[in-house]
Amino acid sequence: MPETDQSPTLEINRDGGDGLCLVLKGVWKMKQDLPSVSEVETAVQGQSGLKRITFQCEGITGWDSGLMTFVLKCGDLGEEKQIEVSYDGLPEGGAGLMKLATAVPEKKDAARGANTRSLFYMVGSGSIHLATEAKEILTFMGEATIAFTRFLTGRARFRWRDLWVIVQQTGAEALPIVSLISFLVGLILAYVGAVQLAQFGATIYVADLVGLAMVREMGAIMTAIVMCGRTGAAFAAQLGTMKVSEEIDALQTLGISPMEFLVLPRMLALCCMLPLLVIFSDFIGILGGLVVSVTTLDITFTQYVNRTVDSIDLLNFSSGLIKSTVFGVLVAATGCLRGMQCGDSSAAVGLAATSAVVTGITCIIVADAIFAVVFNIIGI
Repeated sequence: MPETDQSPTLEINRDGGDGLCLVLKGVWKMKQDLPSVSEVETAVQGQSGLKRITFQCEGITGWDSGLMTFVLKCGDLGEEKQIEVSYDGLPEGGAGLMKLATAVPEKKDAARGANTRSLFYMVGSGSIHLATEAKEILTFMGEATIAFTRFLTGRARFRWRDLWVIVQQTGAEALPIVSLISFLVGLILAYVGAVQLAQFGATIYVADLVGLAMVREMGAIMTAIVMCGRTGAAFAAQLGTMKVSEEIDALQTLGISPMEFLVLPRMLALCCMLPLLVIFSDFIGILGGLVVSVTTLDITFTQYVNRTVDSIDLLNFSSGLIKSTVFGVLVAATGCLRGMQCGDSSAAVGLAATSAVVTGITCIIVADAIFAVVFNIIGI
């Protein structure tokens, strides 16, 4: 008789007084109309003193996952009623499957435990990550210093045309965005200063305020932040893409140092161009203050220029240039560092660019705060 003609049947018998024997016959497959486990549950509720449930499956002529599903439900019922369920009477192979399925029970709070970290774990993990990050930064700084030393001695291996291309990208092509930001910063400083100085009839000192603020602080820091978002991220993305496409590995295979060939030109270009951009930014910011002063505050062009020249001395001007040089090193170093640390996937390139911007801006603000304290101590 074909398997499909043998309907699955279930008989429930009391076994030895304290056990329940489930006699299964026929074909137990998913396509069949299988008996429900509710019949077993009704029998268990109607019996008292039950200690175990067993299976007798000699009459089964065919089975698949439908039988296993029924047996698993019976096992859940036995666990709920605190009754032992024995799988020894299942067909050959079935008992082994059930033992594997029930060998390692699911931990009830496994999902929550995976997301729960102890304080000691988080502190330890953070400390290890910090130590690894510090080691990578120190290694990068050491390799960059060696590459710069080789450049000074004429032994660095890179293409000069690459350097001039990067100079153009970090210099002339950055003038439009630097001009816009600097002009608006100068304009804002003039308006803010005018509101306060007008209370004392001293609006003429708006020129002093804008001039000193631009050459000492705002010109350098705003230009550095703009270049960090524009050029630092570009450096990280370029080097990260090269690492993903294994171009950096190819350079190392050829015996060419990626630090000299890729990183050194970028750092040299940005360190040279950022002070020049800051000088340009100072001029444009002062021009923005001039526009506000002449059009709104009834200050003549000559008065504004004379006050600006009188307020800005070489010491103030040079302090902004010193900052700009350091900021250029920081922007180039953070961009190249994150690019060299990039992972091996395309998503890692975006993460490297984002990390370069965040790290660069943070370093710029910290360095500016240090400069403020040092300059105050030495009286600049």
